[in-house]
Amino acid sequence: MAQSDIGLIGLAVMGQNLARNIESRGFKISVYNRTTKTMNNFIDQYGSETLEGQAELKDFVESLTSPRKIIVMVQAGSPVDAVIASLLPLLDKGDTIIDCGNSHFPDTIRREAELSTQGFHFFGCGVSGGEEGALKGPSLMPGGNKTVWENLAPIFTAIAAKDFSGNPCVTYLGENGAGHYVKMVHNGIEYAVMQMMAEAYDLLSKSFGLSAPEIADIFEKYNEGKLQSFLFEIAVPILREKDDLGEGYLLDEILDKAGQKGTGRWTAIEGLERGVDISTIIQAVHARTVSSRKDFRMQLAKQYENPSTGNMLPEEALIDIIPELESALYAGMLVAYAQGFDLLRQAAEEMHWELNYAEVARIWEGGCIIRAQILNTLHEAFVEANNAPLWSINAIAQDLQQAWLSLRTINNLGVQSGTPLFCLGAALASLEAMTEERTSANFIQALRDSFGAHTYQRIDRDGTFHTEWGN
Repeated sequence: MAQSDIGLIGLAVMGQNLARNIESRGFKISVYNRTTKTMNNFIDQYGSETLEGQAELKDFVESLTSPRKIIVMVQAGSPVDAVIASLLPLLDKGDTIIDCGNSHFPDTIRREAELSTQGFHFFGCGVSGGEEGALKGPSLMPGGNKTVWENLAPIFTAIAAKDFSGNPCVTYLGENGAGHYVKMVHNGIEYAVMQMMAEAYDLLSKSFGLSAPEIADIFEKYNEGKLQSFLFEIAVPILREKDDLGEGYLLDEILDKAGQKGTGRWTAIEGLERGVDISTIIQAVHARTVSSRKDFRMQLAKQYENPSTGNMLPEEALIDIIPELESALYAGMLVAYAQGFDLLRQAAEEMHWELNYAEVARIWEGGCIIRAQILNTLHEAFVEANNAPLWSINAIAQDLQQAWLSLRTINNLGVQSGTPLFCLGAALASLEAMTEERTSANFIQALRDSFGAHTYQRIDRDGTFHTEWGN
């Protein structure tokens, strides 16, 4: 029997769908799962001459053509290290282990360095698109040894989603942890975009008393314009879903505690450590953290009385607010992307990765969770401006200029209605600060010099200065 072109370990839903995707593109694949019953059930349902399962790890490894290519789809962290440890005694020099999970990029760098000294290859690849994307075509973010990538490219190119021009949503991103870093930032931006959408939903509910299906009608219109995206697409049926266990709509019965698996927090920490303003992403993480304190919030809600509660706006005002909110969301998302790409740029400089930002935007056009029309706008802007920072590209600056007052109007509405706008507020503050020639930081420097002799610079002459303030 012919050996398989590639192997895959880890048959949770993402692993199963990725294996089926690979097999459907004409490649033979072997799969293995620590729990044999899971593997047997999968093979019983989907097995074929080109999709086979192995109950023993040794048999799995021996079923692969050399040099072997093995995808690992297990939980990030120690489970990945455990799989690697179990595989190494069975592998030959030159074999490749490919981590397609949500691993933290320093772990990817460490693993590649450790395995390379033993003669093996380790390669990190971010995968976005959820269960459907894994099956029909995800956005792939590969990073590692370029020669290894050239060996993997035929399979990964075949299974990837397609961008707006029909090209595969995959491109080589750089050495060691570059792929997982880009995936991490992708997830951070995803946090910000989802939070902005949630804030829009909250604002429409609190300010106008709109029901979930009424908000669905507005979001459906947004999805026909410049906010067209996968997230708005799935938001509409979510808002219209009726509760099958009670009256009304299901969304109204879902507990308001948002989970998180770490990638947003990793992105926030990276922004702080590298000195990059990614306030929209950081605030999205904060919003989820606040949501998790449900019991304490319920206690405080009884202790405090929000002075804006119940201040509904007249229904006729909604006609004007709907387009303002659309523009504000667009501006907020542009700011989130500008911040995310600023972080990628800083990391690439410090890590010596040669990231192509136009290509990063392009491979996010299809397959991934944040796939949206806006990414085609960013891709074209980067190409036109030779990968300049998004903030400074004329096409982006013009869009932000046009939507600026809308973003301010919506934030004012949030203040009036008592609606916390974590991300839309951060986007406005960042837009206004980043475009301000002179900020209030001179006052901060004066305070620092006064209490700690930290010194300051002047705008009218060179040098470093210290003042004995008040003497």
